Amino acid sequence: MSKNPGSPSKPLTDYPRPSVAVDVAVLTVIDETVKVLVVDHPRGRALPGTFLHPGERLADAARRALHDKAGFDSVEFHQMAMLDDPERDDRGWVLSMAHNAVVPFERFPTGAQSVAVADTGILAFDHAEIVTLAVDDLRRRYSTAVDPSGLIGDEFTILELRRLYEVIYGRRFPKDTFRRHLSHGLEATGELSREGVGRPAELYRKTHTPLLPGAAPFLWNRSG
Repeated sequence: MSKNPGSPSKPLTDYPRPSVAVDVAVLTVIDETVKVLVVDHPRGRALPGTFLHPGERLADAARRALHDKAGFDSVEFHQMAMLDDPERDDRGWVLSMAHNAVVPFERFPTGAQSVAVADTGILAFDHAEIVTLAVDDLRRRYSTAVDPSGLIGDEFTILELRRLYEVIYGRRFPKDTFRRHLSHGLEATGELSREGVGRPAELYRKTHTPLLPGAAPFLWNRSG
């Protein structure tokens, strides 16, 4: 016999509920290395994070975590994934909404700590997994637009841009092929770089135009 649809349902308090947390991976590039912001935690180093307060939105909790744990304000971030392994936190049943941000190092608070993304195995809980998700997200975004997070500044040479992409993707790119694939997201400024030695290089800026569909596989394909 089917259950009467009009019968009262069990109250939500009858169901076991997990705690909900947020963790934020803030990536940057320092000394030709992709690094992530970390903070001190009783378990060691960890990503900035916190538990959700009653009536609070996830994004507001993430902002609070960055402010309270790292002194970081006005950071643009987005949600990546909900981590739901029941064993991810030995203190109890905790779900975490992982967030990602990419910020130029110049915006990092004074005294902020960071570790290379290759060394995140030292982080507490499953935060190394969150960093891996953040790096994959970074690479996807950089394969569809020229430096969408402004890591390189407003004006740059093709060489400077290529070196940034090589750091992000952990591989080398052929000079001419790289320029061809990213050219639709660039425009010349008409100025020359005055840094370095030798012949001055032309300066470019972003057009904020998505790259051609061919850019993504070029950047992701390890064979170049």
